[in-house]
Amino acid sequence: MPTPATSVTPNTSSDPDIPAPATLPEGHARPGPGRREPWLLAVVLFVGYAIVSVGRYRHLGQRSWDLGIFEQVIRAYAHLQAPVADLKGPGFNILGDHFSPVTALLAPFYRVFPSPVTLLVAQAALFALSAVPVTRAAARLLGRRRGAAIGVAYGLSWGLQQAVDFDFHEICFAVPLIAFSLEALLARRWRAALLWALPLVLVKEDLGMTLAAIAVVVALRARHDSARAARYAIGVAVFGVAAVAVTLLVVIPSFNSGGTYDYWNKVSESGGGGPFDGLDTKLRTLGWLLIPTTGLLAVRSPLLLVALPTLGWRFVSSYAQYWGTDWHYNAVLMPIVTLALVDALDTARHSTRGWLRSYVQHLPAAVVAASLALTTSLPLAAVTESEIYRKPARVTAIERLLAEVPDNASVEANIAPISRLTSRCRVFWISTTRGIDPDFIALDNSRNRYRDVEGYARDLHPDARYTIKGTAYGVVLLERRSAG
Repeated sequence: MPTPATSVTPNTSSDPDIPAPATLPEGHARPGPGRREPWLLAVVLFVGYAIVSVGRYRHLGQRSWDLGIFEQVIRAYAHLQAPVADLKGPGFNILGDHFSPVTALLAPFYRVFPSPVTLLVAQAALFALSAVPVTRAAARLLGRRRGAAIGVAYGLSWGLQQAVDFDFHEICFAVPLIAFSLEALLARRWRAALLWALPLVLVKEDLGMTLAAIAVVVALRARHDSARAARYAIGVAVFGVAAVAVTLLVVIPSFNSGGTYDYWNKVSESGGGGPFDGLDTKLRTLGWLLIPTTGLLAVRSPLLLVALPTLGWRFVSSYAQYWGTDWHYNAVLMPIVTLALVDALDTARHSTRGWLRSYVQHLPAAVVAASLALTTSLPLAAVTESEIYRKPARVTAIERLLAEVPDNASVEANIAPISRLTSRCRVFWISTTRGIDPDFIALDNSRNRYRDVEGYARDLHPDARYTIKGTAYGVVLLERRSAG
């Protein structure tokens, strides 16, 4: 028997910032105002993110080997091979390091455009896409203008900007998944919220706990409206925890040459204070997460619980770089804290406390103002500088030197040369070839770390002879000579 239609009171107000008051049944979201604005914002953000990310690549500004590792993995997937990352060690299967099979989705694009730029552009697109559900949810609950303000603040959030500025990482898939999931949760579309979150277990091994946290929040919110949805959510939460256990204890060790999960030592080798190590840094990180992005109001929303698993494993770790605001580690938290703010704004505007209603009324403008002010000292500020659009002569000379390495050659390299070689050569990290004498050695010696590069090559490979083939702006290319 068909379900009777629920009457909906139209929004007859001339103010576009007042959302329609009607509530539809679970599974039927009310169309939000300003359908085009979220997508237009996403396009603008994509352009900005891509300029920053590709601009850093064009300036040879990589700060780690991550881009090279992921390119090796995706290149292998693109050729239907095991995801081997020789930078981690000859023949190293990346599934024995982190469980991120989702990166295989980029393989078809990489097969057509075999370049690290493909990864950077894809990451920019995924981060920008996440602004759509965030802006849409904010507009639906708070109105068109405030929704747009929240969307801009989210797109300029420091966590996303830092991630864009740090090469490529698999978490770029998690950010839109979390955003779409929480948008559905706020719209009381319980099934959609769970389905959007389920693929998180394929993004990275720890994100099963984030899936579990989302499912717990769904269960809490659905228990009065739909006992069935709440039961399903509890089942998904159990699945998320089980997925983490199986991945860490079975899947990753089975691909790891040492038969273990290499990152356990990041927790076990504590500096003595345990969770209290680096407490000042951790508190500053919490301040950055909650003050400029949400004005502390997000603490009123249960959605903030979804951030606890990520903060938990980072803050109990002995690895100091997990604690702070740099790199990509905070990107997955940005849609959580922003949509927690949206949820808190929606509920707090009905408060009987006048000061709170006034605070809620002005907070979206304050948050977007804070994000705009902070952006002047964050990576996106580079889009206003002409230098980012020009390739330096130094980079052109280095690329010309590395072009002398033939395709499919084996190369041992450090950070700077890696990104110009991994799309067409077999590349090893310096000093970790494990007995393999590569065809070439490419070293960034711009800081004169190696006083005698040929002598250093002899130390690395006593049974081989390497001579300098060329230099360019501190990058030295050595070639292995045949015996005699």
